[in-house]
Amino acid sequence: MPHLRVASVNVNGIRASVRNGMHSWLDAADVDILTLQEVRGQDEHLEAAFPGWSIVHDPATAKGRAGVAIVSRTPALATRTAFGDDDFDSKGRWLEGDFLLGDRPFTVVSAYVHSGEADTPKQDEKWKFLEAFGPRLAELAADDALAVVTGDLNVGHRELDIKNWRGNRKKSGFLPRERAYFDRFLGEAGREITCVDGTVGTGLGWVDVGRRFHGEVDGPYTWWSARGQAFDNDTGWRIDYHLASPPSPSARSPTTWRAPHPMPSAGATTRRSWSTTRTPRRNRARTMRRIGLNGDQTPPLLRNAALRRLPPGRQLHRGAAAVA
Repeated sequence: MPHLRVASVNVNGIRASVRNGMHSWLDAADVDILTLQEVRGQDEHLEAAFPGWSIVHDPATAKGRAGVAIVSRTPALATRTAFGDDDFDSKGRWLEGDFLLGDRPFTVVSAYVHSGEADTPKQDEKWKFLEAFGPRLAELAADDALAVVTGDLNVGHRELDIKNWRGNRKKSGFLPRERAYFDRFLGEAGREITCVDGTVGTGLGWVDVGRRFHGEVDGPYTWWSARGQAFDNDTGWRIDYHLASPPSPSARSPTTWRAPHPMPSAGATTRRSWSTTRTPRRNRARTMRRIGLNGDQTPPLLRNAALRRLPPGRQLHRGAAAVA
């Protein structure tokens, strides 16, 4: 049965990630396709970081900001960056690559949603992104196509996805309207969905692979504030995802990684570097997610994955869902 392993990493600057030891993780991770968010660099930086890999990169309009990439063992058959209306600047935030899973086309997306800020123009850009998200998901899943959208989506969908959800209900990332989009994305396909904000919409049937594998448990979180002891106390947010198209390809052996400590600062922000760390607005530790996909049309083969600590020599911070 054909198989691919896909990993998603918010690197918070590819050069910092390499300096902080990303390759030690990558050498052991055995991934086929690696999606990156917040690249914050140029093509030459990615080429230096991933010699011998095929690289597709969509930098942000503003130099040094955002940026998404897909790094793969074999070249993508086609790539696309078009997303949303013409007046929406999606540069550095949405990148699609088409591959083959056996003899079937398989689309992988690296996505980086705006962090937003409630009641400010920053949030307006986030609304534009989320509004464009649903129609593109429907297009990607048309005719039972295989696709997975990976990356930093900057929304905690459910109360299980945020440790301190009560204190964050009015903050970007956990606003009812933001969560309602995910109610529709992940609701049963074709069914009328009453969303958390009271609106009604039609479910698209996409699968939150991390939640499906880990079950009804808190987290596993993928971002922690640098304030206080959030990382040590595991007071985090789960805002990095693998969303699989319906009917989703079969997935196996999810795993979540967490390193013993957050990544050191890299310039103005402290972000984890590769597979599992990313830092928030100023400092955040974040997650790597990896998923292995089989090319059949059966529902996901679900097995619970335990959160496991890595030995001190491994510098990963947190891995989000994985399937091998």
